[in-house]
Amino acid sequence: MKIVHKLILVNVFDVLLIAVTGFFAFHNLNLVLTKLRFMEIADDLNASFLEMRLSEKNFFLYEDKSALPDIHNKLDESGATIDFAKEDIVRAIGESNFARLETSFKDYARAIKNAEAENPKNGEVQARVRELGQKLREFSSRLTRLERSKLNEIVSGSRTGLFSSLCLILLSAFGVSQLISRKVLHSLKDIEKVARFISEGNFSKVESDIPPDELGSVMRAINSMSDELKNREEMIVQSKKLASIGILTAGVAHELGNPLNNISMLAQAYVELYDNLSREDRIDFMNKVEEETERIKEIVKNLLDFAKPKELHLKAVGINDTIKKSLKLVHNMICVCNIEVQPLLQDGLPPVMIDEHQILEVLINLITNAIQAGSPRDTVTITSSLSNDRGSVEIEVRDRGKGISSELLPYVFDPFFTTKGADGTGLGLFVSYGIIKNHGGNLMVSSELGKGTCFTIQLPAHNDMKGSKDEQP
Repeated sequence: MKIVHKLILVNVFDVLLIAVTGFFAFHNLNLVLTKLRFMEIADDLNASFLEMRLSEKNFFLYEDKSALPDIHNKLDESGATIDFAKEDIVRAIGESNFARLETSFKDYARAIKNAEAENPKNGEVQARVRELGQKLREFSSRLTRLERSKLNEIVSGSRTGLFSSLCLILLSAFGVSQLISRKVLHSLKDIEKVARFISEGNFSKVESDIPPDELGSVMRAINSMSDELKNREEMIVQSKKLASIGILTAGVAHELGNPLNNISMLAQAYVELYDNLSREDRIDFMNKVEEETERIKEIVKNLLDFAKPKELHLKAVGINDTIKKSLKLVHNMICVCNIEVQPLLQDGLPPVMIDEHQILEVLINLITNAIQAGSPRDTVTITSSLSNDRGSVEIEVRDRGKGISSELLPYVFDPFFTTKGADGTGLGLFVSYGIIKNHGGNLMVSSELGKGTCFTIQLPAHNDMKGSKDEQP
């Protein structure tokens, strides 16, 4: 039987038990209310009967003529009460007891009328009245005591029944929950064990008996998943071997793309401006080409050492110097794209321990992306500052392009993610993110559609050394 069916049966049983308990509780409550109503009426009648007996005593012993009207008034009130509350009284004491009560009351009323019509001093008349009055009073008191006793029994029985029902419901719920939880926990431990093995790469199966319920379905699914994962792992290993070649090729193309693009643009500008350039300007152009060539050599060297762990060649550098170098390297692109770059560099920044060549790669990549995201005459802002906790140096590269939607923002640093379509490989930000992480820093992005994008680099400040010359106040 499935767990859900077991739970349904248990819930149905508990609901029925609660319904039966509620029915009897409601029934007993009605009985209690009926008895209480009778007790109120009986107390009023007993008080009236007692007052009638007192007036009767005054009439016979002291010949008090004013006592007779009092007796008649009480008889009328009591008779009206009995007639008005007949249904409540019958429901409480039954038809037979009500008939006896009514008969006793009428006999007493006739005896009073007869005593008034005959000689009130007649001993037999007085004895008859006293006998009937005593009988009425005793019968009413006895009924009251009897109904009070029954009321106590009903209340006691209701209390016992409710307590017993509550205990039975609690025991049922606790017992069934223990049985089901023990069974579920046992199966979950088997599932957890297999899941842990699978997470460790050991695609084992659930070996214990599989129950015919929902957990059994989960176990069978896990066994099937384990087989499928084992097959897929073999396929993935082979696919990774093939994909690594493509990744390496794309990485080489991307890493070499920026310096080659800069060399191409420098060459074009050199040809166009050759006649107007002085000897110093021509030498400056060639020096820039040589710098880009050195970058390519360094990239090729890194690729040749790809199988070896990459070592960072760290040195204390003023980050403003590095930013200025990156701007010089992309100066030609800035001019061609007609983009204004505003460097807002804070003085007095502490140095940072970096591999300057790799950080240059990151800055050039971010600046290039910002330039390509904008339109002619747009502004790209580059800001350097000290973090609020003074523990790191922050560089912001902000453009005023189209921005990136919030749905795509979490994937910006994923490999092969690009918003440039066929014009991008999607490795630039992925590589840049890895470089910054290797330096113990952080690379973050914020963007808003229609307002632009901001990339923030955080690098640990090297506060034990003095800043570079450009950062002295």
